[in-house]
This record gives sequence, structure tokens and C-alpha cells, in this order.
Amino acid sequence: MTSAAPSPQTSGSAAPTTPQLGRVGLWRSGPLLTPELAAAVERLGYGTIWIGGSPAADLQIAERLLEATEHVTVATGIVNIWSSPATEVAASFHRLELAHPGRFLLGVGIGHREAIGDRYQKPFAALVEYLDTLDAEGVPAERRVISALGPRTLELAAARSAGTHPYMTTPTHTRFARETIGPEALVAPEQRLVLGTDAVAAREAARGFLERYLALANYRRTLESHGFTAAELDDGATDEAVDALAPHGTAADLAVAVEAQLDAGADHVCVQLLPQRDDPMAGLEALATELSLR
Repeated sequence: MTSAAPSPQTSGSAAPTTPQLGRVGLWRSGPLLTPELAAAVERLGYGTIWIGGSPAADLQIAERLLEATEHVTVATGIVNIWSSPATEVAASFHRLELAHPGRFLLGVGIGHREAIGDRYQKPFAALVEYLDTLDAEGVPAERRVISALGPRTLELAAARSAGTHPYMTTPTHTRFARETIGPEALVAPEQRLVLGTDAVAAREAARGFLERYLALANYRRTLESHGFTAAELDDGATDEAVDALAPHGTAADLAVAVEAQLDAGADHVCVQLLPQRDDPMAGLEALATELSLR
């Protein structure tokens, strides 16, 4: 793992370590996260709150969540390298570290060609350059993760960060990620879940969410490389594919889906409850009980 230059805040201190994530965390779109929700999630026993989407380089949302909680880890899932300059992100990292030492994990990634447009050139080289800048600015490799899907980026995640935070994957990919990066690096996948036993309603909610992602080339390529056919993912996806990508059922059923990720090699699973904009607290509380998080 590439060492990082010491920052003024960390120079002379103990070697940096990756924050404790716990077995299970919450992944939620940044605009839907509030300090009140963060405090409630911490009380339920979730170990990490992942800020979904592309939070701004100032990381003010992470600061608000850290200020509202006492010990939970806050992570980005993910900062987009094209829209958040590495020097600004590094300055924000050091600000958070000074105020809340050891509680913030920086997740970075390259996003999607469809959203970035003409700027999306040589993404792997751009990611390496971004990491080089974080190194130069004193952000320790142990305090960052990379959203990685393919083998080359997974290997980079193992070499230049604490590990990987894959999005829109299944336990099959988690097993592949673990085999690729080895036993020591962190594997922290996001897992979509729908609480409810009405299969028709649950699949409708899941399809509404999945529609955008199944049109993005990197996710399609990954899913088709790890167990799905194009026909299963086309035209809204088959019921079987939807159920595999966004399992539904009772809290006990959802706990089984989380355990499947852990059994496949994940160190930590961040759950995203669908529909996205619904209040997640009832589902989070029921899932916390099933998983004995408290």
C-alpha cells in the first residue's frame, strides 16, 4: 500500500488506521440524510453512515453528521473525482479529522461516462492521478476506499487504499472482489433491500429504482460478468433478476440477504432501503433487531 505524506494534523501521531465500520451500515442519498436520522441510526447499532451520491468537496454534509453523532463512522459513497478536486477534498478531510479524529472514511470513484460526458477520458489514469494528489496532500491510504468493480480497479483499491466500496453488486461479485484483492483489504458493498411481503409492490419499487442503473454501462458490464444475462436485465429486468438485485420480504428475509454478502467475503455491508424517499426508520429498526446490531 502506498504510504501517504503526513499532514500537519497527523504528523508525529500514531500510524493511521482504517475506522471501525461495524458489520452493517446505512447507505442513503446525501440529500436524504439529516443529523436527526444519523443520531437515530447510531442508536440502532449501525456502524457506518454512507453518504450516497456525489457529495461536494467541502464535505459539509459529513461534518453535520459527525457533529450529530458520537462514535459512528461517516463515509462517502462516493466523492466523484471529476467534480470534486482532490486538493479541496484533502483539505476537507483534514478539517474533519481535526474535529472528529478517526471517524471519517473517504470513498472516491470515477462515476459514470453517461453522466460525465466529454470529461470522462482515461478514467483509470485519472483515478491514479487523484490518488497521487491525495497522497501529496497527506490523506492516508488507510483512510480512503475506492468504488471498484473490475479487476484492475480492485487491484488498485487494494494497493492504494483500505479497500473497495462496490455499488449495485450481488454476493457473486463480492466473492470475486474478495478473491481479487486478497484477505486483508476491506470489502464493503452496498446492498439494496425492500421491506415488504407484497411481491408485486416490492418489485415495482425495486424496478423504479433499478431502471436508471441498468442503463449505465459499467453496472451492466459488471452484472453480465457475474451471473446475469442481457435478456434478464433488459426491459425492466425479469422478476428473478429484480429479486436478486433488490431482495424483498420480512426483516428476517432481509437479514438473510445481508448475511449472504458477509458470507461471500464482505467485511461490512451498507444497506439501502427502497423506496429511496420513504422514511427508512421502521425497516432499519426491524433489521437491526434481526441482525442483533445493538
